[in-house]
Amino acid sequence: MRIRLCLAALSLVGGAGLATLSTSTATAATCSDIDVVAARGTFEPGTLGFIVGDPVYSALQKKLPGKNLSSYRVNYPADLSLTSAAQGNADLVNHVRSQEAACPNQHFILVGYSQGANVVDNSIGISSDGAVVGSPIVATLPAALEPRVLAVLLFGNPIRALGKSVTGTYQSRTIDFCAKGDPVCESGGGDVLAHLGYTADADAAAGFAADKV
Repeated sequence: MRIRLCLAALSLVGGAGLATLSTSTATAATCSDIDVVAARGTFEPGTLGFIVGDPVYSALQKKLPGKNLSSYRVNYPADLSLTSAAQGNADLVNHVRSQEAACPNQHFILVGYSQGANVVDNSIGISSDGAVVGSPIVATLPAALEPRVLAVLLFGNPIRALGKSVTGTYQSRTIDFCAKGDPVCESGGGDVLAHLGYTADADAAAGFAADKV
């Protein structure tokens, strides 16, 4: 019930945010130094995501002034349908593989919030099946691409409520924020509003990523 309330609250934020947000639109990346690939949360408005993606991208631009950054908004429904996260998983992997072929010197920072964290988890080989708005893995980034993923930035990650986390190859390059009481990522959490407060972690996430560049 708490998680449903949290998703409903995010839906209300989405309805309010769409009317006021005026950030620049995200486009498929050209051959920038670093492509920031962001998967937004369920019903989250904004270009890359009003709560996480947009503020993280802005913070990264400030932390990495000598780098040419581009952004990509993962193309998926970000709704409560059973295949939503799987569609995002497939699109993220397809985008990064396409960029790898077109831009041999490009690197990537992956950003995922809420359901978007499930999308990123799946894409790096950590299944979100069984988590809130999760899905089985349908595609993973090839091993040859792993060195080009500089950082993985996760917020309100639903697999954490299952006692799971990112392990293996990407573990040292991953920072995973779970606010105290957030029912989406903390088992038994009861603070619905905690899931909507991750904008406050944007600067810390960008700093972590900048240290990996």
